[in-house]
Amino acid sequence: MKRLTRLIWLAVSAAAIAGLFAPIAASAQTFPSKPVRLVVPNPPGGSIDILARVFANSLQPMWNQSVLVEYKPGGGTIVGTDFVARSAPDGHTIGFVVTAHVINPSVRSSMPFDTVKDLSGITLIGIADVLMSATPGLPASSLQEVIALAKKQPGKLNYASPGSASAMHLAGELLKLQAGIDIVHVPFKGNAPAFPEVFAGRVELIIDPLLSSMPHIKTGRLKPIAVTGAKRSSAAPDIPAIGEFFPGYNVQSLNGVVVPSATPRAAVRRLNADFLKAMQLPEMKTRMGEFGLQPVGNTPEEFDALIRSEIEKWAKVAKAANIKVD
Repeated sequence: MKRLTRLIWLAVSAAAIAGLFAPIAASAQTFPSKPVRLVVPNPPGGSIDILARVFANSLQPMWNQSVLVEYKPGGGTIVGTDFVARSAPDGHTIGFVVTAHVINPSVRSSMPFDTVKDLSGITLIGIADVLMSATPGLPASSLQEVIALAKKQPGKLNYASPGSASAMHLAGELLKLQAGIDIVHVPFKGNAPAFPEVFAGRVELIIDPLLSSMPHIKTGRLKPIAVTGAKRSSAAPDIPAIGEFFPGYNVQSLNGVVVPSATPRAAVRRLNADFLKAMQLPEMKTRMGEFGLQPVGNTPEEFDALIRSEIEKWAKVAKAANIKVD
């Protein structure tokens, strides 16, 4: 009798557990079950906007659902990412993130969401190289010479970036820490107003995406100093990397996608597989190349680990340089 009672109890328990997980399994099988939103945390017209629209066109036939691109700019990408963090965790609201995603926690005194706890990575789509270059008249043409000049004249050299707390700004601050030099940051509202100041020699150095700097390198209005990665860029293999001189130094622009952290892992893995599939399409490869993006396409776990490590890295730099934007 006791054996029969135990068997009945086990059968009931198994049925209850199966019932508990059945909705999740069914959800994974039918995902997506309604239109999907791709949230861009920047204004329309930029590279991330174009990339999102190419993804939308690629994913829509895979899912047999409408894929809508929505723009929610503001707060250094915080407005759009907060919208994603507060959305229903069902995989139908996906947010694009850029390097600001891992810098914001260290430079903003208050955040409406916890970057690590409230959001989960789908994949790192790609990385873009960043370049330090100089005005042609600067009496230094290599990283070693720039560092030597900066040590000889502390506080005299300036470097431009597209804005305070940008990846390019912090790339300069990280170099200052590791090289033990004092160069002054000059923030601009984007790179367009910064370039003429460097061409004219009023600002000696600029840190900017490699893609936007290379045309000026080719015309001689800028001279390359070093890319800010751990190794040389395949797009400009003749230019040294700062990481060659300072092991552990690595600054590249990041582009990825995230969802609310409570999203079922089955949906996360489905999204990861489909985004990676879309990245293999010819149009996607062409567009990424146009934006200077090197495809990555890692796992959700790898992207989450990268986000945590990047936040930790920039927290140290922001504290040492006393960088705050609010």
